[in-house]
Amino acid sequence: MRPVTVVLTLPVVVLLAQPLWAPQWGAGILGELRLLGPAGAVLAVVAFLVLVALYCRTLQRLAELVPPDRRAESPRAVWWMFAVPFNFVEDFFIVRAIARTLRADGRAAPGDVRIWLATGIGWCVLQIASLLPGPVGVVTGGLALALWGVHWVHTVRIDRGLRAAATVGA
Repeated sequence: MRPVTVVLTLPVVVLLAQPLWAPQWGAGILGELRLLGPAGAVLAVVAFLVLVALYCRTLQRLAELVPPDRRAESPRAVWWMFAVPFNFVEDFFIVRAIARTLRADGRAAPGDVRIWLATGIGWCVLQIASLLPGPVGVVTGGLALALWGVHWVHTVRIDRGLRAAATVGA
């Protein structure tokens, strides 16, 4: 893990712990999960983790389509997205590394890579903003999920384009 990730994660931990030091601001994500009841909360967390795993697999497969000498990082680095709370910061590095990988490869259109990077950084920013208490956190959390979905769809499109290019070139 990068030292900068550890340092930048400290404010994230402060925000995650907000219900402990400022309960008057709200209960945060744990309070929202509590509204679903025990079974609903467990189901929501499991569903979210499954989606994250599928997303990581999609990113890993995309990165694996690029020859190793053009990769900015190992395709397996995407699994750092499960390293809570470090993932909130590490996600920025993962998105940036894959964008650098796609640029170095050169088969994806530069405009597609720019949009992919912008939506990726966008959901990362919104994900951190979702840790803010109250309505701001709830709204940015919803926006983060929506932009994450857009980014995922774009990831699949770029993946398909690289696979099609490999088939034509073979």
